[in-house]
Amino acid sequence: MASIASITLDVADTEAAHRFYTAFCGDSHVRLRASQEPTTGFRGFTLALTVAQPSDVDGLIAAAVDAGATTLKPAVKSLWGYGGVVQAPDGSIWKVATSAKKDTGPATQRIDDFVLLLGVADVAASKRFYVDRGLAVARSFGRAYVEFAAGTGDVKLALYRRKALAKDLGVSPEGTGSHRIAIGGDAGAFTDPDGFAWEAVAAPRPGLV
Repeated sequence: MASIASITLDVADTEAAHRFYTAFCGDSHVRLRASQEPTTGFRGFTLALTVAQPSDVDGLIAAAVDAGATTLKPAVKSLWGYGGVVQAPDGSIWKVATSAKKDTGPATQRIDDFVLLLGVADVAASKRFYVDRGLAVARSFGRAYVEFAAGTGDVKLALYRRKALAKDLGVSPEGTGSHRIAIGGDAGAFTDPDGFAWEAVAAPRPGLV
């Protein structure tokens, strides 16, 4: 079963980005690479951190904002739990959430799940594309949402309709240019139907570099 080994964000200033991610979420499976590729608007993805309880959400979002992030959606209770959305100084969007609606202990800010959520034009077509490349479906809700099993990696991949994802994040779905992200995994090197690039990476657990 194919899995994701790393996420690489293309950023204009690697030193500044390193400081931000160290302050925000520490060992977050994110690698950083210098890039000046043009990009505007929504880049078509979000990185989602799932934690145990609301106080962990609040702690991570506060750390992100203190380090220079912009709040796109303040953390609030919802039908599904509690969560908020921030945009990093490099432009990438992060969602921090929990299915719990109240705290059951002291905040730890431990990250339970790390999910790369891609906004795609056709969920069913992208699902078939990834299944053909060895990813195993963990959950699927028709043409609306698909989540793949993490396999031997620690990063999960999920697919959502682009417009629906943008709405959930509180941004316009419009965007042009580079996605500014590369996905490293053992499925090989390829580009998916929505232009997201994969690189062949064998390492099972990278850290922040």
